Amino acid sequence: MKKYDLIIVGMGPSGVFCAYELIQKNKHKNILLIEQGKSIEKRNCPIEKVGKCLKCKPFCNITCGFSGAGAFSDGKVNSYHMATGVKDNLYMGGNDGPSFRAALSTDEIKALFAYTDDIYVKFGGNKELTGLEYADEIKKMQDKAKKENLDLIYFPIRHLGTEKAHLLYAKLQKYLEENHVNMIFDTIVSDLIIENGEVVGVKTLSSFDGKNEKTYYSSNVCLAVGRKGADWLAKMCKKYNIENNSGAVDIGVRYELSDEVMKEVNKYFYEAKFVGYPSPYCDKVRAFCQNPSGFVATEVYDNALTLVNGHSYFDKKSTNTNLAILVSHKFNHPFDKPIQYGINVADNLNQLGAGNIIVQRLGDIYRGKRTWSYELENNKVVPTLKSAVAGDITFALGYRTMTDILQFIRSVDKVVEGFANPENLLYAPEIKFYSNEIVLDKTFQTSIKNLYAIGDGAGQTTGLIMSSAAGVQLARFLSEKF
Repeated sequence: MKKYDLIIVGMGPSGVFCAYELIQKNKHKNILLIEQGKSIEKRNCPIEKVGKCLKCKPFCNITCGFSGAGAFSDGKVNSYHMATGVKDNLYMGGNDGPSFRAALSTDEIKALFAYTDDIYVKFGGNKELTGLEYADEIKKMQDKAKKENLDLIYFPIRHLGTEKAHLLYAKLQKYLEENHVNMIFDTIVSDLIIENGEVVGVKTLSSFDGKNEKTYYSSNVCLAVGRKGADWLAKMCKKYNIENNSGAVDIGVRYELSDEVMKEVNKYFYEAKFVGYPSPYCDKVRAFCQNPSGFVATEVYDNALTLVNGHSYFDKKSTNTNLAILVSHKFNHPFDKPIQYGINVADNLNQLGAGNIIVQRLGDIYRGKRTWSYELENNKVVPTLKSAVAGDITFALGYRTMTDILQFIRSVDKVVEGFANPENLLYAPEIKFYSNEIVLDKTFQTSIKNLYAIGDGAGQTTGLIMSSAAGVQLARFLSEKF
């Protein structure tokens, strides 16, 4: 029976960067990474060739495989440690980065993020950072936003582009291979093996047919399952009484408008993080994942659940900017299933769109009517997601969520004229499944001895740089242990 020093479940950025850092510490010779998707050279999305999502089996190539959704994302590496417009000058994405703040000081977190950013540059990331030369213009726009009760957070962006991100992660995969890191693809981790409150290994099945059960043993297991694995991780928490908190679920839309409207924002910020708490509910609403001259895209989760996202290529350009507008919902007693709530919202919208993403004009929402396909044909903002179905997202998105989004759009329009243009487009659903927040100690260890959790799936991080940095930091803890 072979026993590994460490098993990492998931090969998204957090798992990959954990393995990378263990190589730097020369502690990588007996570790195993397990991924339910494919190696990066086998990950191909057919949507560009056929014009529609084919719901690839057994898993979506956008969300699964080496580097996770990062390989097909916009490829923005955010310099959170260089943020302005936030009280402590350290912006942590969509949450407060609880595992980082518990383990490290602010200066240590900044140094960790800078180190992680340098790895991206080392493997081919763009050396240029956006916006550094526009400090005065950025400050003026931040002050204007403040008058509308909006925070406008700026940090430099290292833009890779969707196609460049794919190449960068291919180099990282090759690096792990050359350093003899053990990697298994097309394999589901079906269960954990817990004995006397301590992890001792994992059980796996083939991704293709759910057969060929195998067992792998290790005294240290890291769960780096990403947003795609958040629901699975929630089930493991329930089965083994892993301590966790019911966190927030982010529900919203992908918003598409003309580059002309966003011209100054794109030039000064590349990605502007507007954050507000609109009345009457005062829920947190934020702009996220902005893609200048980008393209709206789809991604598929378990049971063919189809969500919307956005890409921005380094070379290929559209004339539209798209961004997410997300509302954070946190539920109180007796309801404690935010992931299931988000799934239900998405499922209802998918049914309304016959399995497709729904798109609706902003002006039609204000007029209380659905959007028809013939109306989009002459719309000034031309949809970049050709497979989207014209319809009415208000049937399923929820009154509170919809109210928050519309109020937020009105507020941003006072800072960026044209943001509330009636011909702008809303695609739904966009939902972020990182709501099951695992309780961790300062070393990222769960309530189960030697079972660790990092990344977005654990409810601890949001985005490439944070999840990657979590992998680096865990590797540093583990290197002292091995």
